[in-house]
Amino acid sequence: MKYFSPPHSTSNFPVARAFLLLAFSYLLFGLLLGCIGSFQYLWPSFLKNKLSFQQSRPLHVYLVISWIFTSAQGAIYYFLPRVTGRNLFWPGGLKIHFILQLSVSLLIIGAFFSGHFGGREYLEFPPWLGILLLLSWLPFAINFFCTLKPDYRKAPVYIWSWSTGIFFFFITVSESYLWLFDHFNKQIIRDITIQWKALGSMVGSWNMLVYGAAMFIMEKITNDKRISHNRISFAFYFLGLTNLLFNWGHHTYIVPAAPWVQTVAYVISMTELLLLGHIIWKWKKSLTATKNKYGNISYRFLSVADGWIFLNLTLAILISVPSLNYYTHGTHITVAHAMGATIGINTMLLFAVIFYVLGDARPLLLQRKERLINRSLTLTNIALYLFWFALLGSGLVKIAGKLNNNSFYKIMDQSLPWFRGFAASGLLLLAGIVALVSTAVAVLLHSRKNETGRKFNKREVKRSGRHLI
Repeated sequence: MKYFSPPHSTSNFPVARAFLLLAFSYLLFGLLLGCIGSFQYLWPSFLKNKLSFQQSRPLHVYLVISWIFTSAQGAIYYFLPRVTGRNLFWPGGLKIHFILQLSVSLLIIGAFFSGHFGGREYLEFPPWLGILLLLSWLPFAINFFCTLKPDYRKAPVYIWSWSTGIFFFFITVSESYLWLFDHFNKQIIRDITIQWKALGSMVGSWNMLVYGAAMFIMEKITNDKRISHNRISFAFYFLGLTNLLFNWGHHTYIVPAAPWVQTVAYVISMTELLLLGHIIWKWKKSLTATKNKYGNISYRFLSVADGWIFLNLTLAILISVPSLNYYTHGTHITVAHAMGATIGINTMLLFAVIFYVLGDARPLLLQRKERLINRSLTLTNIALYLFWFALLGSGLVKIAGKLNNNSFYKIMDQSLPWFRGFAASGLLLLAGIVALVSTAVAVLLHSRKNETGRKFNKREVKRSGRHLI
């Protein structure tokens, strides 16, 4: 099929709004729990009887992952009619998707608060909820593929990325529950290997959704379709796919395996971020003064993400060296890498995408809030740097303590100043992101009219899924 963007339209904006509001609730709640977790490092008895660290940490992880997936879904729902030039295939599926996703989230949050666990890393809630999680994605997958009807021979790279991300979400979540079968859970090496393979590939699936959305807005801001069709972009996609399939191996250095498997995993895991950074850098160079009025804000978020790509790439190279990984694994250096990727890269790219959506639907209102957004972004980025370095410092103290055979108590005591640092910077980070989210929400909820003052007729309301909110 022919891929093009139809004329400016906000008829699908309410659909994106519903999912973005849900995504923001995940983000804010997840960050709040992250701050609570950092306080529990300083004061172990803090909320211990009501919300222990064993509850706050996995819930924080689940909510942050949900923020990434849900915000990407909202953006894709908004972009699909603009890519295809037609309405969504199954309007009723929007409401089903939203209700299922919200219901599953409430059940999972309730399970964590009540102390009912039963899963593995990232998915530590009772396994039966994993089935509902997969079911909640079915309306999204049906709407995506049936609306798009993709012809992959001519499709831009972001179509490939989105398709791969959705497909592998189902694969990786299913794989992550193989431990329920005796064939896997009775063989510890097989169990650990499969589990980390599933989780490493799950990270790849959400990267595909996020990177695809970023590629889409880069094309639209420059109005240059070559960005999404050139060889470098497709090389990045296929490298990302290879990364999704194989980079998990560097998580399993402690598991007996053929050395070449670990070597291949190490090399592959170092390449994806480097190529993504190159694409954004080249795009920034090609950007001219013809940027549209809402491209400015997205451009700044993309620039911040670009900086974090190179910073996180440097750390990733170091901690993936097997001899260094032996010391860094299980320390806050690994957490620093995860935070740099989750907030510095994925969250900044998602904010770039979200503010592009808001600029497309509410350009004049967003333009009036540009200064506030820039200040909030600056605060967020500074706080994230402080947070990142505090985690690195804590990890280095733990490594030094191990090398000197210090007791656990002494290591924790020496780490206390760094714990205070990441707790304080975590509050600053929360403040910066709250400011960004509150600005975005104000634009999302501003009016049921578009900025030309035209009201939506009943047919548009029903077709776009406005009844969701």
